[in-house]
Amino acid sequence: MKLTIPRFDLAKVLVIGDIMLDRYWHGVTSRISPEAPVPVVRVGQIEDRPGGAGNVALNIASLGAPAWVIGAVGDDEVADSLQTRLEAVGICCDFARLPGVPTITKLRVISQNQQLIRLDHEDLFEGLSPDVIEEKTAKLMGNISAVVLSDYDKGTLQGCQRLIRLARTHNVPVLVDPKGTCFERYRGASAITPNLKEFETIVGPCRSENELVEKGQALMAELELGAMLVTRGEHGMTLLRAGEPEVHFPARAREVFDVTGAGDTVISVLAAALAAGSTLPQAAALANIAAGIVVAKLGTASVSMPELRREVNRELGAERGAVSKEQLLLAITDAKAHGEKIVFTNGCFDILHAGHVGYLEDARKQGDRLVLAINGDASVTRLKGEGRPINPVDRRMAVLAGLEAVDWVVSFEEDTPEDLIRAIKPDVLVKGGDYTLDQVVGAHIVHEYGGEVKVLAFLDNCSTTAIVEKIRDTDEVQTA
Repeated sequence: MKLTIPRFDLAKVLVIGDIMLDRYWHGVTSRISPEAPVPVVRVGQIEDRPGGAGNVALNIASLGAPAWVIGAVGDDEVADSLQTRLEAVGICCDFARLPGVPTITKLRVISQNQQLIRLDHEDLFEGLSPDVIEEKTAKLMGNISAVVLSDYDKGTLQGCQRLIRLARTHNVPVLVDPKGTCFERYRGASAITPNLKEFETIVGPCRSENELVEKGQALMAELELGAMLVTRGEHGMTLLRAGEPEVHFPARAREVFDVTGAGDTVISVLAAALAAGSTLPQAAALANIAAGIVVAKLGTASVSMPELRREVNRELGAERGAVSKEQLLLAITDAKAHGEKIVFTNGCFDILHAGHVGYLEDARKQGDRLVLAINGDASVTRLKGEGRPINPVDRRMAVLAGLEAVDWVVSFEEDTPEDLIRAIKPDVLVKGGDYTLDQVVGAHIVHEYGGEVKVLAFLDNCSTTAIVEKIRDTDEVQTA
């Protein structure tokens, strides 16, 4: 699957759910208390962050996507602080303030990057009428492209079914981060994102991959769900869709400090990517990468756009570049399985010039992936004569693999790439220069299985042979 960063600035995501404050006390631990066998922490820093649905909205805003958040809070200073922090990063807040009920606060004591204890200050918002949340939601429904229900089972989403039906009448997808021992309240959602423990609480233990998939598909059919993304910790994630094969995503974290807020990150990136036009598998892959970033941080955290882009680029680097024929065939099989259009071109590319670069950029635009096959050294000599190539094949491949337009570079020793073309079966075969379609090497092969053949123009006045001759002429003049 080829990953791309969507236009998050075009996504408009509404988050509805339980809003809370995550408070952190950081300090040094150097001794055990004489009063009880517990560490003594000398608090040196206090840090407040939006949590729950607030953290989901913060994650969405961190990606550069417009975000709204609706939820229940107390009518107190904590709620004021949360609203100030969220609005400071451009999030539109519409809180349902309940007098006499404190805003939920979770206090964590941290020492040497380890959480020692968590203290929760909370009263459930049982007195909140579902009408209040539905009315606030209805006012925004015409201006958003995705809804996230961030359920921490604190009372904001008592009218969950009403919100799902409201969104469906406006053709807006609804994604749910679920809680509790009954998922009936999420019936009809576009997707839910339970972790493995939450999932097994509903369907029972899953002793194999097949059992997880079978039970997941059965639950989706029972609750009329469009999809389910099961987060599985060190085993990555599994995406289930009705009528589609499952997709497994490996865990990405290289070092895990804290899983706090990882679920918030997953549903945030998933929703924002879908709202920006990504497919569900692409959005899930991005969410998986983002989760790997956030668990390497301490405490409730968000993933920024530069962080996500850097990890995606690293991911792309692992599946592109100079490859052997065997590696290429495996990569092509995977790309075709994900519906990607393969473009193929070839040449000697002895000395890279502007004409080559422009041509390869045009070739890349003909599909999703560009395969560049280059002649081996002996092949170039047979075609161009003694003294060529100027650059050996390994150097040519290294330079060409560095071009953004090129996905894979592979070499061949024959005079033509026809064997490669037969093996790869590209969707589009392109060639640059003054050729007719019938003159393009391999055109008859591609036409036989229904592929396309295109001739693209090189940049005028650019020629490797002309460059070589100019260099030789210059040397002769200087020698004389």
